[in-house]
Order: sequence, then C-alpha cells, then structure tokens
Amino acid sequence: MREVEIIGFKRANLGKAESSKLRAEGNVPGVLYGGDDLVHFYAPAIQFRPALYSPDACFIKVNVEGKEYRAIVQESQWHPVSEALLHVDLLELTVGKKVKMDIPVKTLGSAPGVANGGTLIIKNPKLKVLALPKDMPESIELDISELTMGKSIKVGSIETNNFEILTSDLVTVVNVAIPRALRGKSAEELEAEEAEAAAEETAE
Repeated sequence: MREVEIIGFKRANLGKAESSKLRAEGNVPGVLYGGDDLVHFYAPAIQFRPALYSPDACFIKVNVEGKEYRAIVQESQWHPVSEALLHVDLLELTVGKKVKMDIPVKTLGSAPGVANGGTLIIKNPKLKVLALPKDMPESIELDISELTMGKSIKVGSIETNNFEILTSDLVTVVNVAIPRALRGKSAEELEAEEAEAAAEETAE
C-alpha cells in the first residue's frame, strides 16, 4: 500500500478562533484517534494533497513532534464554496485490528464488447473493503478481457484474498453498455456478431 508522510505539530488551543488562524496560515487542523491517545494536531495543507487529491488508496505516516503513527483518512471536511480543506480526521492503525477503506477499482485487459461498439462503464469506481492493515489491497483489479456487450461484473464474482468487500454482492461494478443502435438485437445475436468479429481478427 502506498504511504504518505505528514509532519504535524500539537495544537495548544482547540477553539474556533485558533482553527481559523491556522487555516489562514496555510495549515489544516486535524485529530488522530483510535489508539491510546487522542492527538489534536495541525499540518501544512499542501502535505495532505498526495492523500486527498488522488483516487488511489494510501496509508498515512503521521509524525507529530517526533512521535510517529500509522493511520488512514477517516473523514475530511471541505469549504462548500472555496473547496479548501478545513479539517481532517485520521484513524490510527493497530496491528491485528481490521479497518474499512474505500479501495479503487482498476480494469485489466480489453473488453471484446467495447471493440464491437459497446461502452465500458465503471459504475462503482471504489468499493468498501474490510481487512487487516497488512492485507489491505491498494486496488481491486478486474479482468475485463471476456466482457462482451451487455455483460457485467458484479461484486459477488470478485475473488478476494484475506480481505472482505462490504459492498453488496449484487452491485454491478463494471459493465459494457449496448449502444442505442443495437439495443433491438437479442443477446444471442450480439454474441454471435462478436464471435464472428473475433474470428475475422484471428484470421487476419
């Protein structure tokens, strides 16, 4: 799993005025919980970019005045107009304790249905996963090389290894949508056309 380092400082005061002052200086107030201590800290806003401005999942190594913690982002608050980062809640990771994370979906290969005019749609770009920190996947990879037009991959068909996907098994993760011009054809006709096209490509 990718790891982002954040170097922060303990907060002496926890009031709104102090939080506003920190933000005006380019910092973001935060809290780290889940471990033995509740740690109120702040860090430069720019340090959170690799963790919060990326679709990829990551762990965070937090150094607060020399003491290090491993954590994940539990919640982030943003200004409704300026979209500036206002506050970050971090959950400390504990050895042997499972955590929940939203893990991105990545596709592998080329879908035959797309080659024949369909559109690949990733309906759920992230899935909620429960796992021990050591077993948490950086991404969930889906092989779409056999995905024909009108077909889909659901959560229930995804193989897992030492982690659990909490999203319902019936949820569609990715599918190849049938273009409007071909929607009148049956699935059998579409599959026959795809098989014929594949045979022609092989012959060439």
